[in-house]
Amino acid sequence: MVKTTPTATAGDQAAERLSLLAKALSDPTRLRMLKMMVVGRPCCEGATCAPSVPADASTTGICVCEFQYVFGLGQSRVSYHLRVLKESGLVDEETKGKWTFYSLNKKTARELGGLLGEFLDG
Repeated sequence: MVKTTPTATAGDQAAERLSLLAKALSDPTRLRMLKMMVVGRPCCEGATCAPSVPADASTTGICVCEFQYVFGLGQSRVSYHLRVLKESGLVDEETKGKWTFYSLNKKTARELGGLLGEFLDG
């Protein structure tokens, strides 16, 4: 969330927003998680490497257990990284039944480039 004050300028708001996005992007694991969301599941033909996730063709996004499997991390560590990404707005969350799937928020990803350019130019 961008903190604003009555005297905050547009440049101040852009700096706050960029700072939040930069924090989310500052960890190599989070960058690899974002890449995995763009590329999709690591196994072919809709199957998943984590056997407990339903391989439903209509499901987009990646489940926590898939991140755990691919990165060899515990559930709490994966959830922490996803929380940072969600708070920045870079990741969307969708629940289907008992499963929660995470995907890249493309609008925010595009916003990042624009914000950086505007902040540095202005």
